[in-house]
Amino acid sequence: MNNIQGIELDFEIDKLTNSIENAITGEVFDTLITQIRQIDSKQIKKSDWGFDWLNELKHSEKQVYKLTTINNMDIIHGLICLTDKGDHIFMDLIESAIFNKGKGKMYNGVAGNLVAYACKLSFEKNYKGIVSFVAKTRLISHYEQTLGAQIFADNRMFIDTKEAYILVKQYFKNFEL
Repeated sequence: MNNIQGIELDFEIDKLTNSIENAITGEVFDTLITQIRQIDSKQIKKSDWGFDWLNELKHSEKQVYKLTTINNMDIIHGLICLTDKGDHIFMDLIESAIFNKGKGKMYNGVAGNLVAYACKLSFEKNYKGIVSFVAKTRLISHYEQTLGAQIFADNRMFIDTKEAYILVKQYFKNFEL
């Protein structure tokens, strides 16, 4: 793998779902993940996010994607920033919208959906589903258990082909290798 650098990610996988689901009712909503470009930056309300996503959009080597429901594409449930490293996909940043965090969150499955998309993109680019990221040390075992991620070095982690395929099939039922 190429040199891995980046922010230590601290997203939590609350639940691996089939899409995203209402945390109270369990109702499932079909999702759509689309790329956001700098000209679309007005879609990102700073009050909904802890990170400066507008800064991520300024970097030409990075791609930012938004997670919405198919029925309401105006509400962004989560964002992910990815970099194509030529042999794998690197997750620079991932975040659920503020209303999808903590005990009072509205929806489960947001982070899992976004990570599965990164793996799907890796398969589509013939990188065998491999995705890497830098984890906060306290969350390494969480990522090992929930995503099947493995330690590469220190707090650098990766999701390998088998685990990536399981995640992709969880969220993208029609996906085939």
